[in-house]
Amino acid sequence: MKAREIQIQNHMIKKKPYYLPVGDEVELFTAAYEAKIPVLLKGPTGTGKTRFVEYMAYMLGKQLKRKKGLPVITVACHEDLTTTDLVGKFLLKGEETVWMDGPLSTAVKKGGICYLDEIVEARKDTTVIIHPLADHRRILPVDKKGTVIEAHESFFLVISYNPGYQSIIKELKQSTKQRFIAINFDYPDKEKEAEIIAHESGVDKKTAADLARIGEKIRHIEGHALTEGASTRVLVYAGSLIKKGISARRACDVSITSLLTEEKEVRRAINEVISAVFPG
Repeated sequence: MKAREIQIQNHMIKKKPYYLPVGDEVELFTAAYEAKIPVLLKGPTGTGKTRFVEYMAYMLGKQLKRKKGLPVITVACHEDLTTTDLVGKFLLKGEETVWMDGPLSTAVKKGGICYLDEIVEARKDTTVIIHPLADHRRILPVDKKGTVIEAHESFFLVISYNPGYQSIIKELKQSTKQRFIAINFDYPDKEKEAEIIAHESGVDKKTAADLARIGEKIRHIEGHALTEGASTRVLVYAGSLIKKGISARRACDVSITSLLTEEKEVRRAINEVISAVFPG
């Protein structure tokens, strides 16, 4: 098996990920995939965007009768990310110069989902490379080789970002945005969040419901003193520690309070919320 094929195999979602739909996001994503319309996922950190992509890859793979689902190649975008990092480059191998595909060109050639996480962190001269992939052309120009790659039938482009953390400088260009449909992610309601916490951490239903209640109350502080509230992810972390024998108050302290802020008054407000739910 070629090295490139091994790389793709390593990105297969082999087991069905746990994901609890909170709206019509599954139907929207499926319709977009079938219509070959790229998807932009928007929402706070820890609300399940990455898990959702993995879940959809698995489910769509089943729909397409692929035993292990569609591969998902994820790129964590950052300010030093270059077009070369995405598309590929020439490398010296012994006395030969060989071409090494990047993650984007690999997905374009072989098919599957290319997920560009926190796309606004990448430089704007890098993100424009996705424009011809994100419209009717579905092509990827490879300038260094002077070639153009036509996207595989099952190639699908997904990008995400967290609007709450972005400045105007890091906002997506309209020329990029308007090549996608946007699916908004937010915290689930208290009942669904408790279900997620119980499943992911293994705590009992009452503890999961208490943690969900803490998350809901802390989010009311958001906007006054917090940039973002407690994510579902950190509530799951707290539940996992409780399951392992850490006291509820201490688990919440290290998973929530100590992470969200350094401001003493805000920490006190968060601790009051936690103490009201877990008084012991």
